[in-house]
Amino acid sequence: MQMIYDTGLLLFSAPRALPFASRKCSHARQPRLSVRASTEPGEKSLEGMRKFSEQYARRTNTYFCSDKSVTAVVVKGLAAHKDELGAPLCPCRHYDDKKAEVAQGFWNCPCVPMRERKECHCMLFLTEDNGFRGDDATISLDTIHETTKGISGVQD
Repeated sequence: MQMIYDTGLLLFSAPRALPFASRKCSHARQPRLSVRASTEPGEKSLEGMRKFSEQYARRTNTYFCSDKSVTAVVVKGLAAHKDELGAPLCPCRHYDDKKAEVAQGFWNCPCVPMRERKECHCMLFLTEDNGFRGDDATISLDTIHETTKGISGVQD
């Protein structure tokens, strides 16, 4: 049986190009919010990033996400990168060389798009008109610990 898949860019024959393409998944996976850092952040870094996030949100008139788990995961990822790399590199992006990215500074939080246009890819700092924004810009350490337990890629 010859199956044709449309990738949006070109059509190709699956059996020859991708022999595994005709296999069916035995289970559907739900997308999960995850931050992949190789080290668990220390309490001092976690508290520092929590305070920084709250202060920066107040200064820029931005808000945290209405879903506090989004805020918790991002703050924890920033703290892990701060411990691991010495700078709060954005945890929501993939980097081929994290140390080079830290040295460049573009994606160190607050990143250049946030500083220049108030555009936060991580949804940590949301503007008033963003439909996902919450009513405040505060989060407790307990909330960070509670909401990141059991989330893939975030160790607690």
